[in-house]
Amino acid sequence: MKLIRLIFLLIFFIIPVTYADNFTNWKSEFKKIALSNNISEDTFDLVMKNVKFLPKVIEYDRFQPEFYEDTKTYVSKRTSSKKLVKGLNFFNQNKELINSIEIKFDIEKELLLALMGIETNFGTYVGKMDILSSLATLSFDKRRSEFFTKELLILLKLIDTNQIDYSTLYGSWAGAFGYFQFMPSTIKNYAFDYNKDDYIDLKNSEDAYASAANYLTKIGWKKNQPCFYKVELNENIPSKYLNVSAKKIHNKNKLKFFKKYINNYSDLNIDNENFNVAIVTPDKDIIPDAETLNPAYIVYDNYEIILKWNRSLRFALAVCTLKDKFKNEI
Repeated sequence: MKLIRLIFLLIFFIIPVTYADNFTNWKSEFKKIALSNNISEDTFDLVMKNVKFLPKVIEYDRFQPEFYEDTKTYVSKRTSSKKLVKGLNFFNQNKELINSIEIKFDIEKELLLALMGIETNFGTYVGKMDILSSLATLSFDKRRSEFFTKELLILLKLIDTNQIDYSTLYGSWAGAFGYFQFMPSTIKNYAFDYNKDDYIDLKNSEDAYASAANYLTKIGWKKNQPCFYKVELNENIPSKYLNVSAKKIHNKNKLKFFKKYINNYSDLNIDNENFNVAIVTPDKDIIPDAETLNPAYIVYDNYEIILKWNRSLRFALAVCTLKDKFKNEI
């Protein structure tokens, strides 16, 4: 893996000057697209004048931890006792706000704490990348150009309509912003000015928490319903029931249908066998020589809601794991 990364870095170290020239040409063409999407020329010239191609963003895009860390490593890093203590301290300092948001939006405070903890370590690491340059780089890049072009256009429109202060736009390499790492389309569809100061400021706890809770409510999170159970599968389970990708969870069935394939079923804290569930085996298609049936998880509808937030099997497992740890402490 280290050799792969070294080769990748060398490729970008020797990028010819023409690559930068191509990006300049792209920016000129993108301006035409932006203006045709009713973004004012004044706004475009102001916010895009210092936008640069960032080779590091391409490296991050090709080398995400979701693509190489096994589940045990990924989840344990993001749900540590240190993170739990930090989250409890944050909760105690913001208890009134967080409790009021839970009541207003009917979203568990433990879930909001878990998401904020995993996304930005409770607001202490929101990212330092120039989001406009990051999105422009990924729009210019061919791998997911269509997606990131749309995101960049949405962000420019938010700036153009004075909903976002462009001078604050520093965040993740992929263009996500604020305490909960919202992409521009998520800001447009779900974020709002909760504290009524005329800006959507997702680095402000009030706007950030209310927007995250609103997002979860709108995409269908069900309060106090399960997320997943870790299970031990027997060899009789047909491979068609094993989900290895977060893109689309398939072959769901009632939990009682899968009972015959789960060795530790009697150890699970099952309240309702009629819930529709699926089985995920997150390591098989990513980790070399991973076991086919281990680790494995029964996942519920709430798990799939977290996948709408971030299409990563491991991310959803980490969020729900940290949520449960907070529930045991608060």
